Amino acid sequence: MSNANAAAPAPSETVGGVLLLSNDPATIEQVSESMRQLAMSPEICADVQAALGLLAQRKFEAVMVDLQVGGRASAVLEKVRLSPSNRTAVLFTICGDEAETASAFKAGSNFVLTRPLSLASIDRSLKVAYGMIVRERRRYFRCPVEIPVTICKPPTPEIHGRTVNISEGGIAIATTVSLEPGIKVQVQFTLPGHETPFAVDATICWCKETYLGLQFTSPSPDLKSELQEWLSRRLEQSLPQSVADKFRKTDGV
Repeated sequence: MSNANAAAPAPSETVGGVLLLSNDPATIEQVSESMRQLAMSPEICADVQAALGLLAQRKFEAVMVDLQVGGRASAVLEKVRLSPSNRTAVLFTICGDEAETASAFKAGSNFVLTRPLSLASIDRSLKVAYGMIVRERRRYFRCPVEIPVTICKPPTPEIHGRTVNISEGGIAIATTVSLEPGIKVQVQFTLPGHETPFAVDATICWCKETYLGLQFTSPSPDLKSELQEWLSRRLEQSLPQSVADKFRKTDGV
């Protein structure tokens, strides 16, 4: 891990994972093709119960619900907005009439696709949503990087360690000292390529063997902005060239 701060993250194949709930072969084929063109990875689910299970287990950058599935398909819309990990996912609904469209927006949908579908109409919606999906990916992107970090909690002596990964919301650290979850500290580190060190308040979220997980609390606007910019560059480096080209066009949108 000694050169982790200089190496780019391992390449990723997609800019975002999408849960697609539909049991219509034609819809699945059209939507999946359009998603792949934009380097999105669809996880196809044909029934409501399976979709609810996946939402409880995994993080998705976007969710698309085809109300034609019937039954409790609308329950998936509600579940997305109540899910701790997926409540900010970009939500699409495929509707058949105006009444369904109104209920879809009321349930928190960001975009509605109305039947009859076409590749052109699907492409338009996905391209408009692309910047939102990129931002959602970056929000949860954990960038693997190894840099020195200091944990301060006066009057306790400083604790030194090395980062394992950094995200917009927090940091994972390898260290020889254990700290109980809930303890409030300050962490100090310098991002690769930056000269000015950052000092940010944080709370211990978890402790496992020689590793600590910390959540940033009230980071300064400057830190938040610079961290987002740095993570955007690192995320771009982790993507294949064809995907990175699309990413550049939408990053910062």
